[in-house]
Amino acid sequence: MSKQHTSVRAYGVLVHDGRVALVRSSNPNHVPPLWWLPGGGIDFGESPEDTLLREFVEETGLEVRDPVLLGVSSDVRRRDNGDRIHTVRVIYRVAMAGGELQHEVHGTTDHAGWFALADLESLNVADYARAAIGDAQGK
Repeated sequence: MSKQHTSVRAYGVLVHDGRVALVRSSNPNHVPPLWWLPGGGIDFGESPEDTLLREFVEETGLEVRDPVLLGVSSDVRRRDNGDRIHTVRVIYRVAMAGGELQHEVHGTTDHAGWFALADLESLNVADYARAAIGDAQGK
């Protein structure tokens, strides 16, 4: 019997020097590889802003600051096992604070990278991430 689950997550759009920071899904079923915004699940009792700061470092090695709420997105999809997941994403625009780009090991992402905004059309970017990047640029 399939289950239903709600997941509340926080993500950030970091645009620095005309490039945006993205992370790649470690799911081998994503062909071509799927890229999305750094971020992740909000732990019990944790604020969305604290989640964002923690997840950014975990997934990219980068420290960010000054989160500004861009919006909230929501979708329902079916997982491979038949379960349905309702994902609520709290999305922020953030500024670079420091750190060196590194890849997450043994997580839901396996690669972090900088991408020129002009090159995003040729990349497989999650719909919510593409929309958020546009919102962050005022498009």
